[in-house]
Amino acid sequence: MQRRSFLKTALAATAAQVFGQSEAMWGGPVLDTHLHLRRDADSCFTHIQGCGVTKAVLLTQVEDEDRARQEVQKHPLSFVRSVVTDPARPDAAQAMRKAIGEGAVSIGEMKYHLALDSPEMRRVYEIAAERNVPVMMHIQNFPHFAGERPYNTGYEHFDAILRAYPKTNFLGHGDLFWAHISADVPTDRGYPSGAVKPGGLTDRWLSDFPNFYADMSANSGNNALSRDPEFSRGFVGRHQDKLIFGSDCSCTDGHGGGVSQNNNPEASRLNGKCVARETLALSRQLASPEVFRKITWTNGVQLFRITS
Repeated sequence: MQRRSFLKTALAATAAQVFGQSEAMWGGPVLDTHLHLRRDADSCFTHIQGCGVTKAVLLTQVEDEDRARQEVQKHPLSFVRSVVTDPARPDAAQAMRKAIGEGAVSIGEMKYHLALDSPEMRRVYEIAAERNVPVMMHIQNFPHFAGERPYNTGYEHFDAILRAYPKTNFLGHGDLFWAHISADVPTDRGYPSGAVKPGGLTDRWLSDFPNFYADMSANSGNNALSRDPEFSRGFVGRHQDKLIFGSDCSCTDGHGGGVSQNNNPEASRLNGKCVARETLALSRQLASPEVFRKITWTNGVQLFRITS
């Protein structure tokens, strides 16, 4: 009994410290739904402490599940985990179901050289619906590096998938997903700049489909929401129940130290900056306090079904 009481007291003290830090920096708790598990797992905790995040979803390859579980056990108030695996693997479905059964709260980030309507990806959508977890997809066609191939192709027709899998919750992410907030999508770069032309596919589909959500992480989300602030304020207002904060940040300390955005030359605008901090500050400028709280906590907690 004494040990149990001690553990409860220790957890309560830790929770107060973690929530107090986020409250001081961002006015309340913050959930980061897009933080990749790192080789030095402790650095994930260092990162969220530095940028004022309360809790994060560790995006975890099946090969690294033991490390992720250890990190979650070490910091149970600070982390949950996802499951990521190549859907073309013969054991992919079994691995995903097993991981979800053992506590994974989402599938993704799915970043593979497949079509969005491929049989392999359709199996992923079926599992996500069956287990009631969201699936996060990286949608990109412009190469960041020489020789890089597109991921999750066929976005222009993705509405057919959204209709075909109404019980699957999809979370869009990546360059092309965010470029399509505009009806004018250039083909010579991954991160468009300047004024947004109304009528973009992403903007329309977020309104049309209750099972479609937007992951605000990385340079792609930050760039899209900062390129045309007047448009973005309306976009955030329209989709306040669909926007999910994530960082996809690779800085070491939550203050911009180390490498930012994996040295992506197209994302050099964020060099020396913490993407989490930058996007949280941007979101606070674009949203009312009530909407900011939805984006940074409520929407993600509900979609990922996080209970503690």
